[in-house]
Amino acid sequence: MPALPDAASLARPLVADGGMGTMLFAAGMPAGLPPEAWLLEAPGAAAVSSVHAAYAAAGSNLVLTCTFGGNPIRLTGSEADGRSVEVSRAAVALARAAVGPDRLVAGSMGPTGGLMIPYGLLDPSEVADAFAVQAAALAEGGVDVLWVETMMDLKEAVAAVEGARRGAPQLPVVATMTFQGNGRTMFGDRVEAVADALLALGIAGIGANCGDGFAPVEAVIPTLARMAGGLHVVAKANAGIPVGDADGNTVYPATPADAADHARRVRDSGATIIGGCCGTTPAHLAAVASALAG
Repeated sequence: MPALPDAASLARPLVADGGMGTMLFAAGMPAGLPPEAWLLEAPGAAAVSSVHAAYAAAGSNLVLTCTFGGNPIRLTGSEADGRSVEVSRAAVALARAAVGPDRLVAGSMGPTGGLMIPYGLLDPSEVADAFAVQAAALAEGGVDVLWVETMMDLKEAVAAVEGARRGAPQLPVVATMTFQGNGRTMFGDRVEAVADALLALGIAGIGANCGDGFAPVEAVIPTLARMAGGLHVVAKANAGIPVGDADGNTVYPATPADAADHARRVRDSGATIIGGCCGTTPAHLAAVASALAG
């Protein structure tokens, strides 16, 4: 398996992949069915594999497994309830087979979907335990790095990283959070506080993903790069704010050319891993790869 290179050793940023969920909906994933359940079925497995392969062909050096909602808490009550380990192993196998041995496969670990104390009932130890289960399964499947992503509450992000470190202590962990236009998370966490708390846990990289398009991600990358101390800095933004078209479809407005311009800006601000999130496609990532190679 390849190893996540040191940020300082890179001649140019690594190209990550783009959106998975939005690509699967376009491929016909049934409404209301979690991607983690669909990938256990033959049509879903084929669709997930196709998305991974398309990103690899577009130039992505790193792809995320289809396990964003694969932790045991989030899967509770779904069609994949109790199958977190099975989902994680199957998703890693699909990604590895689709992109080959030379590209990095990162184990995606998204939020639980619940609220942490004091906003809700989830206890930090309970959340950490759930992520430890997922991390161990992803490691057994053969991922190269654990990828805690799209966190909106710093407390949950900390619990997720702690669980990831416990479940797979041999693997590097990258953590990204979602920031609003004011430079804070939905729960009011300032970017400086996020960096202080997560970097203290010994992660290999920190960054921003998802959100309301390129601008909120671009706004926080300089601070994250300054505080990262030479570790990886990730930029993985949505393709703008989705809107409805005349046919009632949800569309994302940012074009591949927009994504290429964004990639240049975050590269110049210190990002070392650049990809896309919701609404970005292989065409967007091909434009990013071309921009970063220039």
